[in-house]
Amino acid sequence: VPPPGKGSMYVRPLLIGTGSVLGLAPARECTFITYVSPVGNYYKEGSAPLNLVIEETMHRATPGGTGGVKTITNYAPVLKALTHAKSRGFSDVIYLDSVKKKYLEEVSACNVFIVKGNRISTPPAQGTILPGITRKSIIDIAIDQGYQVEERAIEVDELIDSDEVFCTGTAVVVAPVGSITFRGIRFDYNTGAGTASVKLHSILTGIQTGLIKDKMGWTVEIN
Repeated sequence: VPPPGKGSMYVRPLLIGTGSVLGLAPARECTFITYVSPVGNYYKEGSAPLNLVIEETMHRATPGGTGGVKTITNYAPVLKALTHAKSRGFSDVIYLDSVKKKYLEEVSACNVFIVKGNRISTPPAQGTILPGITRKSIIDIAIDQGYQVEERAIEVDELIDSDEVFCTGTAVVVAPVGSITFRGIRFDYNTGAGTASVKLHSILTGIQTGLIKDKMGWTVEIN
């Protein structure tokens, strides 16, 4: 485990179908593997704000599919758009819903939140986005801190008009967004001291590292 403040130990469980089946059928046997590795920041920007781009053509998930389950089928579809975005200097991609094509869903590997005044909003977990554990933790902390938290559909126009945007995930924890580009126009957002993302990140990591008392009952002491 890296020294406090220098990184963390990332635990990744993996379930693979390994039964002797060549046809299209559930595997008769599965192998469960757990990877453990020391890690630093997920994005190359480190703790610096992310620069995202909105993708309108490709979609990460569809209603009735597996968008709400942590499976490889949720990551393969984003690789082309993500690679293209990074080649243009962006950190990651924001995907829209596949039906109306105007509502926020999530980033390639993390959930997204917007902030307007004292209100924090995030897309609802209704089968097309992952109901991330960090997402839930941030919602609980934000409510405890007096923010008005909403899980609801968010249109691109509302995203553009937000004061602040941030992403959450096991690997990224809480990552502030500095800018979002939509149809060639860049929109900038508040980052740094005094923002909701900084406050929520500090509280969550404080609980995780034992610097803040865990009144949520999330931590487990391992001897």
